[in-house]
Amino acid sequence: MYSPERNTPLAANWKCIGICLFVSMANAQYGFDTNAVAGFQAMIGFLEIFGYKDPKSVTGWNLHTGPQQLISSFLNVGTIIGAICTPPFAAKFGRKPAIWLACLISFIACAVQIGTTTLGGLYAGRIILGISNGFFITFSNVYTVEAAPPHLRGVIVSFFGLWVNIGSILGSVCDNFTKNRLNKLSYQIPLASLFAIPALLSVLMLFVPESPRWLLVQNKPEQAKIALKKLRGDSLNPEMLNEEFVEMQRGIEAEKEFSGNYEIVDMFRGTNLRRTIISVGVVVSHAATGLWFILSFGTFFFQAAGLKKPFEASVLGTVMGLIGVLVGLPLTQRVFGRRWMLMIGAIGCSCCMLAIAVAYTAAPQSLAAGRALLGFSLMFYFFYNGFIGTVSWPVAGEVVTSRLRVATIGFGTGLNYFFNWLISFCSPYFINPDDLNWGPKYGYIWAGANFIVFVFIFILLPETKGRTLEEIDEMFEHKVPVRDFKNYHCMTSETAREVARKEYPDQLEPTISISDMPDKTG
Repeated sequence: MYSPERNTPLAANWKCIGICLFVSMANAQYGFDTNAVAGFQAMIGFLEIFGYKDPKSVTGWNLHTGPQQLISSFLNVGTIIGAICTPPFAAKFGRKPAIWLACLISFIACAVQIGTTTLGGLYAGRIILGISNGFFITFSNVYTVEAAPPHLRGVIVSFFGLWVNIGSILGSVCDNFTKNRLNKLSYQIPLASLFAIPALLSVLMLFVPESPRWLLVQNKPEQAKIALKKLRGDSLNPEMLNEEFVEMQRGIEAEKEFSGNYEIVDMFRGTNLRRTIISVGVVVSHAATGLWFILSFGTFFFQAAGLKKPFEASVLGTVMGLIGVLVGLPLTQRVFGRRWMLMIGAIGCSCCMLAIAVAYTAAPQSLAAGRALLGFSLMFYFFYNGFIGTVSWPVAGEVVTSRLRVATIGFGTGLNYFFNWLISFCSPYFINPDDLNWGPKYGYIWAGANFIVFVFIFILLPETKGRTLEEIDEMFEHKVPVRDFKNYHCMTSETAREVARKEYPDQLEPTISISDMPDKTG
């Protein structure tokens, strides 16, 4: 293990925490948009333009199944496109330019959606916004994984869940204040609000250093030293800072020497295949929980189930999700490891989905079923956001190598949103009265899917809490079994400590040749 002196308290790492908090803000865009657009489907001002008159509907208006599918699913299509584009972009440009580009694309997408009055224009805006989301999600999470100190990585990367929920609450609240407007402003105001996040992020990124690991991969050690100093601030003394840099540098040099030239297909070769399966599986667990079903159709779902205040129910759901994140952050830092957090989340989500389906099956359209639907939906938000949403991104980012991190996270994000698209496209057929008319009984499917996630985590996911990224690299290279990860004795940090303390104890070590490294197989 690395030196205990590097386990500095939260307060000492305020600078790195603040920087990562700024970068993670990118994910609020995704949360705001998802919840806001879900509410549009119950707004008269929106339905008058993109829907049709329906005397049977409570509002007198409705939306055809096709547009209902495409409005939600085209965002996922765009996210898939964005995720596919992340590896070639990352190969030449850093994490910061990627986030700036995502901000620019987001501006364009919001403007298109506000100005259009046709479904074609709306679909185009959804795809463009999805592309920006693909960049936001991939690069913000990769940056925080690479920038965070090892002992705080779980908490810092979990800012993803915090910002998604803050964005979701803001989107739901914005909808709630504009829902009674009977003109285009009912949905244009929430869409215009989407300009705020990328505008603020564009400015804040001026003060964010580039990822030191990316700079080392690009053979820029001097710039990497400066970036690491900015991230750590005064949290580490010169000797400990030197130790971290040497460990980081030696790990990346070893990876370059052992892996040769970089190719995307390396994700599926050798020990990287195991790492890719774990990373991608954890990311895809988001779709497997059934979250997108509730996010995309939450307000419509509550309204169809007979709840009198569906908008308020959606707001309560996002608030409960935020409470889950605030509970999950200290739990993942002080109590549970990655494996236990994810397993608890999967079982909790499975039970909630099963309870929703059983309640509606036993007493459909009753007040008791409506209350059970709301209660267990709120508990689902808690378990998903507090456990799966809090821990999945730290795990997905830390189990893969530095050179393949963007490619693997991008691949996992793209595959996750493919399933999200499939869920968004198919869900209306299951819940709409004119089709299968399952309604909340759709929860049976997601109860089973969550159980499959539990089995996947139990069998394949090793415990990585408290390990440096270089130690994780070492354990995967040595093919350490899942059950032995927690107590495995790594040599990477000890070797870096020895090298760092021999020379320049008051400043960062100059570039170390890979030939200086001891044989790890001994």
